[in-house]
Amino acid sequence: MSQKISENCFHCGQKIDKEKILFDEKLFCCNGCKSVYEILSLNHLGNFYELNKQSGIRPDENSTQFDYLDTPEIFEKLTDFSEGNTSLITFKIPVIHCSSCIWLLESLHTLNKNIHYSQVHFTKKTLQISFNHHELKLSELAKFLTNLGYKPVISLETAEKKEEHLDKSLLIKLAIAGFAFGNGMFFSYPEYAQEIMGTSDFWMEKYKHLFRLIMFLLATPVVFYSASGYFQSAWFGLKNKIVNIDVPIVLGIIMLYGRSIYEVLTDFGPGYFDTLCGLLFFMLLGKVFQKRTYNALSYDRDYKSFYPIAVTKVDFEGKQNNILLSELKIGDRIMVRNQEIIPVDSILINGDGNIDNSFITGESSAIFKKPGDKIFAGGKQIGAVLELEVIKNVDQSYLTQLWNKEAFKKAETGLDTMVNKISKYFTFIILGITLATGIYWSRIDFEKMFQVVAAILIVACPCALALSSPFTFGHTMRILGRQKFYVKDTLTIEKLAKINTLVFDKTGTITHNKKSQIEYKGIDFQEVDLQNLKSLLKNSNHPLSKSLYEFLEIEDGYFPVENFVETSGKGYEADVRGNHYRIGSASFVGENAENLETAVYIKKNETVLGKFVFKNEYRENLAEMFSQLNDYQIDILSGDNASEENALREIAPKVAEMRFNQSPENKLNYIKELQDRNLKPAMFGDGLNDAGALKQSNVGIAVADDTNAFTPSSDVIMNGEKLPEIRKYLDMSKDAVNIVKLMFLISFLYNVVGLSLAVMGKLSPLICAILMPMSAISVVALTSLLTWLRSVKYFKL
Repeated sequence: MSQKISENCFHCGQKIDKEKILFDEKLFCCNGCKSVYEILSLNHLGNFYELNKQSGIRPDENSTQFDYLDTPEIFEKLTDFSEGNTSLITFKIPVIHCSSCIWLLESLHTLNKNIHYSQVHFTKKTLQISFNHHELKLSELAKFLTNLGYKPVISLETAEKKEEHLDKSLLIKLAIAGFAFGNGMFFSYPEYAQEIMGTSDFWMEKYKHLFRLIMFLLATPVVFYSASGYFQSAWFGLKNKIVNIDVPIVLGIIMLYGRSIYEVLTDFGPGYFDTLCGLLFFMLLGKVFQKRTYNALSYDRDYKSFYPIAVTKVDFEGKQNNILLSELKIGDRIMVRNQEIIPVDSILINGDGNIDNSFITGESSAIFKKPGDKIFAGGKQIGAVLELEVIKNVDQSYLTQLWNKEAFKKAETGLDTMVNKISKYFTFIILGITLATGIYWSRIDFEKMFQVVAAILIVACPCALALSSPFTFGHTMRILGRQKFYVKDTLTIEKLAKINTLVFDKTGTITHNKKSQIEYKGIDFQEVDLQNLKSLLKNSNHPLSKSLYEFLEIEDGYFPVENFVETSGKGYEADVRGNHYRIGSASFVGENAENLETAVYIKKNETVLGKFVFKNEYRENLAEMFSQLNDYQIDILSGDNASEENALREIAPKVAEMRFNQSPENKLNYIKELQDRNLKPAMFGDGLNDAGALKQSNVGIAVADDTNAFTPSSDVIMNGEKLPEIRKYLDMSKDAVNIVKLMFLISFLYNVVGLSLAVMGKLSPLICAILMPMSAISVVALTSLLTWLRSVKYFKL
């Protein structure tokens, strides 16, 4: 049913100039919009229109065909990951512009069953999608997005990562505004001087109209080009029924520009063209500063080289060295052990790969790999050690993006939520104050009203409020990172400040990984068994296995390990050169533990050969560390028996609870117990057997020694040598939160004082334009100073 009438489309909000389509008692401008509405309605996603009633994008029904995307070479170049049934691709989608766009694009899995998940990076206008490429071709996925109104921009260049720079158009706008401001002041000065001195000049009277025309010509491009970003932002907001902070700024600009034209045309006065140019110059200067600040703090999902991930490199003689991931080159050989993350796209050289890609795809399914197969970065090996050859340059931002995936985040809000709530009502309050002040001044001094109203609209700005939180926490992240305490995101700093309970795993956390007094008890080993054990031990990441590998002085023969299986918290078994070995606890090899001791038992085929007894060496300065943590509840968990309970109580006399023989499930349940008692625990562990507890805790802290094990379930990864200094990190986090709160107070006072003076008519719009960026600059300078002073106090920087 159609008829010719001008209406607005229910989906995209555009005017219907030609035919209108009536469906479900709603009007649509084309079949594309109608189809999108049907898809959303059938999948119970009608909330899209409740969020923003005119946020839809009109579908391009004549979109370019995407069939070329199914060409194998193109597919391989564009996709980030492709394994089994799952592929991962990142699209550039420029039309993403509001919250409802994000909501819809992150709900794609409800619209199409072959889409596993989708994630929007709003500032980069990108969309990452995980999908089943056997059921949904890449070309069909691109067409699906296009029909929804979000056509991806695809070129082979988008597959290559490029460094982003500050938008040059913003600098051009600033330059134009600066040129107009400087010259506008030059042409307006004679008239101002004449007015101040109360004299009349013949030449000034003769040329003042020319000067005013020149000022108008200078101001016009500033208003319509330099200020275009403010107009666009305000228009998008109003179009989507959101009154953002740019709305009062635009009203102020229009008011000054319109009033100036009126004064010039009626010969009432010179207007405020120079003031307007100065106003926009200083506002754009503040915008450049703010943009540079946010670029410097863009940790969100791509902070490169912030966390120095280490990897085990193998040379051609078989020697192993731990190097930084950033030092890897194409052609290098690396070793990946059981439960370790593959750090870079590689070819499998030796070993049987059993790759769990759940870290990338969100699906728990292991894929078998044989020598010669390609393995993608982000997969996790389950089984024997692998030797890989690097085939692609390292993209560390890809791993940190995976670390920040929603699957590994805990649902918790922070101070940014408070900022958003304040900003939501800020504009309405300012508009209300402006209206009331405008009415008052129109009765007192109508001419002055324009300047007073413009001053109010410009001076009130939550920019400083919005900057204080990300800048303080971002700066704190940098400082902590330099101290080998690598924080996942800014919210983690807030959570650290709220912690009241510290739970420590024993082995590999408060003990050294490799420094242990080891004694062997049992049958004398034959050389062949020692060589086999050496080859088997390197497959495990467990701290005791690492210690034992270093303890055995025989040379590693790098013999192939087959049928490797590790039972978390108990031990592992495998075949080496025709013999079956079991390495682990007494119960794992079928023995009864005779004494309270930390021991690793060795079983060959059906014979228990003996055991290695460990007397752990604790990290230095632990007693001092625990004495500094008196205001926290301290708990210690261990998978070992209680043989070292007395030694632990000497080190930590005020420990609240100590539990031994704890399985990974026991540790996880203990964290839940604490949380059920309304405590906020931080868990310290090695990131392997403690992964569940680390993820469950309010803050999971993975403690690493010589190798910086990449642990996605943790919120923090710290160097083991820095553990005794944990009090400094906790206090630094608390201070960061207090600094943010202080900045909130200062920003609030700035707005109160600025608004009060503007309402009283004591501030001109030009002064307000200077004050607005100055408030942001002062907040950033002050928070930098305070954060630096706290870092000097704790870390002597």
